[in-house]
Amino acid sequence: MQSHSEFTSPPPGCPAHAGGERVALHGMEFAAAPDAFYDLMRQYGPSAPVELAPGVEAELVTEYGAALHLLQNPDTFARDPRRWRALNEGRVPLDSPVLPMMMHRPNPMFSDGATHLRLRQAVTDSLSRIDMHRMNGHVNRVAAYLIEQFSSRGKADLVTDYAQWLPLLVFNDLFGCPAEIGDRLIFGFSGIFDGVDAEKANEVLTESFFELVALKRANPGDDVTSWLMQHQADLSDEEMIHQLVLLIGAGAEPMQNIIASALRLLLADERYTGGQHSAGLLVEDAINDVLWNSPPIANYAVHYPVHDVEVFGRTLPGGAPVLVSFAAANTDPNVSLGRQTLSKRAHLAWGAGPHACPAKDAALLISILAIEKLLNVLPDIELAVAEESLTYRPGPFHRALNGLPARFTPVRDERRPAGRSSGVTSGNTSPQENQGKSGKGSWWSGFLSWWKV
Repeated sequence: MQSHSEFTSPPPGCPAHAGGERVALHGMEFAAAPDAFYDLMRQYGPSAPVELAPGVEAELVTEYGAALHLLQNPDTFARDPRRWRALNEGRVPLDSPVLPMMMHRPNPMFSDGATHLRLRQAVTDSLSRIDMHRMNGHVNRVAAYLIEQFSSRGKADLVTDYAQWLPLLVFNDLFGCPAEIGDRLIFGFSGIFDGVDAEKANEVLTESFFELVALKRANPGDDVTSWLMQHQADLSDEEMIHQLVLLIGAGAEPMQNIIASALRLLLADERYTGGQHSAGLLVEDAINDVLWNSPPIANYAVHYPVHDVEVFGRTLPGGAPVLVSFAAANTDPNVSLGRQTLSKRAHLAWGAGPHACPAKDAALLISILAIEKLLNVLPDIELAVAEESLTYRPGPFHRALNGLPARFTPVRDERRPAGRSSGVTSGNTSPQENQGKSGKGSWWSGFLSWWKV
């Protein structure tokens, strides 16, 4: 085990090279080698001063024990961003790319006390009504549909052709989206995630959620959206929209990253490539590996001390953002090296305390089914590039592959008769290019048409 004193050389591009006091978590350098940055930050102690984006300062907790303390003490560390002193005083750029992930929204993630309990209860009660057997079948149908789009080509990008779209299509079913609204929700979320015309994407997303809420008010169904509306919490339309944004948006991005990162291990890591791809335990082991060592949300859970507090050996000012590094805490040298084999639940990838992820069981099931389906349909699939050439999307919060090129023996499409379109343009055309507001040629309506045949 290395001690803090052994980490004497900051990674390239780190502000410590120039004598800076804060460690920058933005830029390609951090995305390329986050573990080197975490090692550097451990020299500061249980937490370190960081810069999330230019002009946005925060404290990042890197020690496992300190992270648990933070997550389990809501009376001292609040979640409501309206306490953010620097933002309130105009010291945070209003066009900062991290603001959408940090600003207040009326949902459980950004609330405290009785408000948090009311909103979270509505979410957890509604999610508990999901029929896992029904979801199992739908994940398999969605996976089969997506695989069909590229299986005859003999190659695919498992991020942009598969992992990115599978959670969104599954959620469209769970939340009761009709074809046209579902198409536009996918357009909106993909635009925000990819930064492609994000302003337009956000506009489409907001309009689509308003329409979905209005539709379910008039015609409730057997879906999460309707259950949220029927809950005794009596959510307003505005609250409904923010719960849906949280559940679908905050669910899709981490799940995409879990699926892609686990597939990277299964296709390229020698600990996994020696076994049978279709072995269920192998898939679960790979996902557990990801959750411990490369959690999909690496640094988040923004808290605000309710007053100046002396903790972790540092004074944390009241109203200053304090984040948890799930990635650094999980790999804390002080945690037993046998942690992964001893417990699959001790990692912090799902958070802990009153704000822990309420949908982790469903997320795990969807991820396992998606990976098993792909590996069973394409048993000889392999990475198409050198593993060291893979790159990650920059950003302080996530650990997300840019792409995962793979190759395999082309599979003849048994389902599609000659001359029948799948509903989605094949080849390298992106979903954003295929879909318009009419929904023609887009993923959700394409899937619905495919399933009816």
